[in-house]
Amino acid sequence: MASFLLRRLLISIPTLLVVITIAFFMMRIAPGGPFDQERALPPQIEKNVLAAYDLDQPLLIQYWRYLTGVLQGDFGPSFKYRDFTVSELLITGFVPSLQVGGSAILLAIIIGIMLGTIAALRQNTALDHAVMATAMTGIAIPNFVMAPLLTLVFGVFLGILPVAGWGGGSFRNMLLPVVALALPQIAYIARLTRGSMIETLSANFIRTARAKGLREQIVVVRHALKGALLPVISYLGPASAQLISGSLVIEQIFGIPGIGRYFIQGALNRDYTLVMGTVIVYALLILMLNLIVDMLYGFLDPKVKQR
Repeated sequence: MASFLLRRLLISIPTLLVVITIAFFMMRIAPGGPFDQERALPPQIEKNVLAAYDLDQPLLIQYWRYLTGVLQGDFGPSFKYRDFTVSELLITGFVPSLQVGGSAILLAIIIGIMLGTIAALRQNTALDHAVMATAMTGIAIPNFVMAPLLTLVFGVFLGILPVAGWGGGSFRNMLLPVVALALPQIAYIARLTRGSMIETLSANFIRTARAKGLREQIVVVRHALKGALLPVISYLGPASAQLISGSLVIEQIFGIPGIGRYFIQGALNRDYTLVMGTVIVYALLILMLNLIVDMLYGFLDPKVKQR
């Protein structure tokens, strides 16, 4: 296991380097700059501003200096939020995104696996069709439609939940954005679980377990579910990173000060360092969660070799 982890970590380093390199040069090559929207500055002042952020240097020198800073844990200053570093902004935004995204993926896992398992055990019955029809509806309706509907029903008509605001991460403020984020993931996980569970229930080792007289509950929970979760685990890696990193639409609708908002604002303002910081955080999440997925694979399926 130790050699497996070390090998995956070594592979992650060049992967992260490629992501940083591509993102850096794409930001610099795109038209416009971080100070183009400012009022026309005198040439000397503009020169001093560019020098303060190393933007007067050749592109390769800018890249080397930025990469050196990143290796030291320094993402640099924000070009637009003048009193904050990128690290401070990312920490501030990551906490709400982690709370909302983590709660959403946890809710999606619990409900999605439960619904998928029930549908598989009642295959081709009315219950199965109802679960799959609901799942397809959840996949078809995007977040930017579902979120306003939830705010309209529970916030405006019923008046039982706030329609926007963070409120320090209180349960009432988190409930609607968490549900809006979780609904599509519940649908995907339910469909994956159902398909995998149906295939696993027809396997030889399941027939053997039933022939030995094991209770159906034990057969499903201890044997079938363990193997059926492999496709779900694969899906959860990038899905978790996406939710935790924040959804721009959900954060904008509910007024959540998350990391996704900083990413879009940084892109619109040509805030190079802020965009780069969010890209690196997202890439690190993807790599870390995929590593966790591979470890879970070895736990759920002994046939998966981690050599």
